[in-house]
Amino acid sequence: MDQNPYNNSSKELKNSSLYTVKLINTPKKFKTIRNWLASIFIILFLCMFLPWQQNINGKGKVTPFAPEDRPQNIPSVIAGRIESWKVVEGQFVKKGDTLVIISEVKEKFFDPQLLIRTDGQINNKIEGLAAKNRKILALEKQIDALKSSVSIKLKMAKNKVLQSEFAVKAEKGNYDAAIVNETLAKNQFERLNELYKKGLASLTEIQNRTSKKQEAKSKMIEAENKYNKVENELINARIDLNFIEAEYIDKISKAESILEETAGELFENQADLIKLKIEYSNLKLRSGFYAIKAPQDGYLVKVTKAGIGEIIKENENIASIVPAYTKTAVEMTVRALDMPLIYKGCKVRIQFDGWPALVFSGWPSANVGTFGGLVQVIDKVADEKGNFRILVTQDPNDVPWPELIRAGGGVYGWAMLNRVPVWYELWRQFNAFPPDFMEQAKSDKK
Repeated sequence: MDQNPYNNSSKELKNSSLYTVKLINTPKKFKTIRNWLASIFIILFLCMFLPWQQNINGKGKVTPFAPEDRPQNIPSVIAGRIESWKVVEGQFVKKGDTLVIISEVKEKFFDPQLLIRTDGQINNKIEGLAAKNRKILALEKQIDALKSSVSIKLKMAKNKVLQSEFAVKAEKGNYDAAIVNETLAKNQFERLNELYKKGLASLTEIQNRTSKKQEAKSKMIEAENKYNKVENELINARIDLNFIEAEYIDKISKAESILEETAGELFENQADLIKLKIEYSNLKLRSGFYAIKAPQDGYLVKVTKAGIGEIIKENENIASIVPAYTKTAVEMTVRALDMPLIYKGCKVRIQFDGWPALVFSGWPSANVGTFGGLVQVIDKVADEKGNFRILVTQDPNDVPWPELIRAGGGVYGWAMLNRVPVWYELWRQFNAFPPDFMEQAKSDKK
């Protein structure tokens, strides 16, 4: 016999036929819901303590890493008219392959013999320069000869002046002696004439003394003439000395003036020659621009000027080339708020557009279809929207990136930061706080 009054009451309630009494009991399905909710709450509560990988997300696109590997335009250096295409759009070309042939459209370059004629002008100018050099050498020799001649002439003239001075001195002595002799003869004649008047001297002696007096006077006159002659010769010698010096100075000055003028013409011709050589080099280089060639290996795309006979301007793009062999990278943008948390070598998980993936940003190990990357470049300046650009390359220690991805394809990435509990991450997101930066800052400092 059951002595428990509670069990008896429960059995009575279960066996009761009253509806109100039956409602007092809890239905079984509600008990099941209660158990499920309690289980879910417990599971969610436990999940709050699971580790969560903080991350910074951003969008971007696939791009070649090196600047020379990115698609580039092919411009025409000179203006011209399209004569023929050597390739078709989408064709693979090697570096140096001719893409298109163009012809001249400027009148000054129409002459087909322009290069040869310019080369002839250069040769003529070189011959003219050689002639100018020969003339300069001849003038220099002439000036040296004139300087040597004037030196000799001046020595001869100075010697002549010196000889004339000696002759003047000698003739001056003879003239002075003749004057003395003439005076002496005159005095003797006067004394003898006194004696003759007194009858102490004969007529013959007077006649002899008269003859000697006249002879002495004539010798004095002759000596005076010779003296005057050599004195005039001295004056003429001195005049010749000055004339020779002035004459040769004039000749040397004229020769030096011609030399300077010829040297000036030589410099002008040299400048003209340099201009002609520059023009010849430009023409030669320009002739090489008639064939527009591929700057590197790649595929020709986006042809903008296709028709034969179309006119293209200088520096106008005619097509683009996509390099065949490139090192792929991902170009992403991140907010300025998240920028201090990004550093070179930071790990990034990447999802490529068109590539199937199952993403759990907080648990990278559970991701499927994502690929690893490392931050290689961080811009120092923000763009017009205030975002910063980063370049991410393939992580060599992770799964290789798909070979089918192409430049320009979209990507979505997550930069992996610290590990924190889920409850901390929810609290941070709810309060709009940035990711935990302290541990990262310590790591950077270390």
